[in-house]
Amino acid sequence: MTFTFTTAGESHGRALVATIEGLPAGLPIDQDFINHELWRRQQGYGRGGRMKIETDTVQILTGVRHGETIGSPVAIMVENRDFKNWLEVMSAEKPEIPPERDRKVVRPRPGHADLVGGMKYDRHDLRDILERASARETTMRVAVGAFAKQLLREFGVEIASHVVALGEISIDDEGSTWEAIKAVYDDTVLRCIDKQAEAKMIERIDKAGIDDGDTLGGIFEVVAKGCVPGLGSHISWLEKLDGRLAQAIMSVHAVKAVEIGEGVANASRPGSEVHDEIVYDLDSKSFGRTSNRAGGLEGGMTNGEELRIKGYLKPIATLRKRLRSVSIETKEPMESDFERSDVTAVPAAGVIGEAMAAIVLARSMREKFGGDSLREMRRNFESYQQQIREF
Repeated sequence: MTFTFTTAGESHGRALVATIEGLPAGLPIDQDFINHELWRRQQGYGRGGRMKIETDTVQILTGVRHGETIGSPVAIMVENRDFKNWLEVMSAEKPEIPPERDRKVVRPRPGHADLVGGMKYDRHDLRDILERASARETTMRVAVGAFAKQLLREFGVEIASHVVALGEISIDDEGSTWEAIKAVYDDTVLRCIDKQAEAKMIERIDKAGIDDGDTLGGIFEVVAKGCVPGLGSHISWLEKLDGRLAQAIMSVHAVKAVEIGEGVANASRPGSEVHDEIVYDLDSKSFGRTSNRAGGLEGGMTNGEELRIKGYLKPIATLRKRLRSVSIETKEPMESDFERSDVTAVPAAGVIGEAMAAIVLARSMREKFGGDSLREMRRNFESYQQQIREF
């Protein structure tokens, strides 16, 4: 038993869709929660005009009845409100008369999929590439992640994220406790626990977007609390959970590096200052660690501590300050094309990172505990917990 999903759709097409397989029957589904997660993805200071057009809401097409999953594949859809402005451009039928505004893209943007995608798929209008390569696709990942979160919640797992850095401005990382991150879950424009750093980040976004016509990257951290020890495995590279999580976070648009726990700093420390010492609590009769530099993962498996993973986001590749490029038609030097864009999307990337982490953890939970129904899966989970307590 596993948990898988597929998304489809273009940025300015009629709709975005996804199918989900592997949810057990009997899982309560809160559609308002899914829509709230979609709302969270659209928030954050520095977002562009597209967020003012779209109010993303999910339509559940199959697999859920009377508020519960029924064990069959779940199909969901989010309509693109902006599609009405792109009817001719994105029509599935070939037009008899070329549209007046075909919005053909022939000047690839540096840092984007435009050029390489055009060469790979032999498409000479790069809109065929950028429409799917757009981060708009992550709308459906967040929706799927909301289903995964609802499954994980049944087993005591919670997930949150926060902004660690934006541009050259970083927070004081010492205060990034679970309680502090949860406290700023929704009520801050950059989902940042350090209010002084956040104020500086806002000023930096204004300068980049208004004064410089530029974009900014940054770092987000995803934290999962309540994971049972033993998700993932040491026996095969394919089953190592840190590898799966790294790939999932790396798949988020513009992420170019991933860090688990204090992995970057640990590379320059001696082993005595890196490895988390093991203790045993006689009252709770459970093992624990004196620190969590490993980020909740040892040997490719969860160890019961908070799972912490950071995504390093490069600046968005679409910027008003156009960079040098070449026309794919004439091969002459030109400035790159410009599509509507954000100045930064680091807070949104954190929400997407939450979704991807939830999907990976849900998959690992389904693989380990199986079950065609939620009741059966819970019985298997409780049996494993008893095994852990008796170890």
